[in-house]
Amino acid sequence: MKRRAYGPALVVGVLLTSASCAGSQTSGSPESKSGGGTRTVRPVQGCGAKSWTDPADLSPDRAPARCDPGAPAPQPLPKPRKLTIATGTLSAEYVAPLQVAVDKGEFKKEGLDVTLKVLPTPDSLPLLAKGDIDALWAAPEAAVMNGVRGGFDIRWVAANFSPDPKSKSGLWVRLKDGETANDVTMAGRRMGTMIGKGSVIAYPMEKALEKHGGGLDRIQYQQLGSADVLTALQNGGVDSTWLLDPVWRKVDGNPGYAFLGGQPPGEPLGGMLYGPGLLNDDVDAGVALLRAYIRTVNTYFAADYKSDETFVTYVAKLLRTDAEILRSTPSLRMDWEIRAGTTDRLQAAYKTQGVAESAPLPESRTVDRSLYEEAVGHKP
Repeated sequence: MKRRAYGPALVVGVLLTSASCAGSQTSGSPESKSGGGTRTVRPVQGCGAKSWTDPADLSPDRAPARCDPGAPAPQPLPKPRKLTIATGTLSAEYVAPLQVAVDKGEFKKEGLDVTLKVLPTPDSLPLLAKGDIDALWAAPEAAVMNGVRGGFDIRWVAANFSPDPKSKSGLWVRLKDGETANDVTMAGRRMGTMIGKGSVIAYPMEKALEKHGGGLDRIQYQQLGSADVLTALQNGGVDSTWLLDPVWRKVDGNPGYAFLGGQPPGEPLGGMLYGPGLLNDDVDAGVALLRAYIRTVNTYFAADYKSDETFVTYVAKLLRTDAEILRSTPSLRMDWEIRAGTTDRLQAAYKTQGVAESAPLPESRTVDRSLYEEAVGHKP
């Protein structure tokens, strides 16, 4: 069975049915965050002024928050916990911090026995809401927003990355005869997509389309398998598509194609999602998990990690990918902080696509920054 064939309407139906079954396990109110009380936030050695940036800062050249290597230091829990993090893949570069944290024992230093489990987001959401899994490494897609609206107590609690300015991961178009990148008109063209409507790429894709006479509601969508996207673009099966690292290298420099835009620099669009367990019932474990993740970023991914040949070989082995392919694209800018208004902008794009239900959710229902702020010792 091909899970990608399911549309947003069916996904939402499953989510809302599961939400009604979850019953008392969902709180649905901002007041229930952090266990329903005020937690003490103390300064953290090695995490100074640079360990936090103003969420309202959307400048593309914003330096991501950083602590010293090895910081924040582990604070082992009195009683070890077993946690499961679901992720759609274990081979993508943005999963590397989790893979390294497991392999280097960063989670174990906190008293956490972490298992990474491959599971598609639509399957993960009901499990996260019921507490059958503890966290989800994904993105606040339309299905997530609709699930929260239906009663799921789920929050986006930490980000993952933003692209290097030199990256051309994003929207690519096959040029018509006589057409150039400067005069492309996207209205009416066919867009090849792996996920379909409701993905977080709707937001940056909308920005790119609007610059070229198009819009999310003015293009045609054609769902394709991951192995078919590039082929369909090259043989004319679709007019455009969103190409990820390192696939865009196959068309970069070819006069028959043009790069129209990618993810906004400095604005992560995914990361860690928590359910009621780590949000409310066991906040200590929730903070410990983020502390280990943040420490891994500061220790191994703080700058241009691909300048270290040995480390690239090591990461490629963890991801089970070719080291040369991994080296062929710029390092990701690993970033645990969530920008202000990102979920507002995402929901606006989902509405344009016709996959958002009713009024948009306020950020208080979709984002919780308090756990990573506690991990680095920042008092809002």
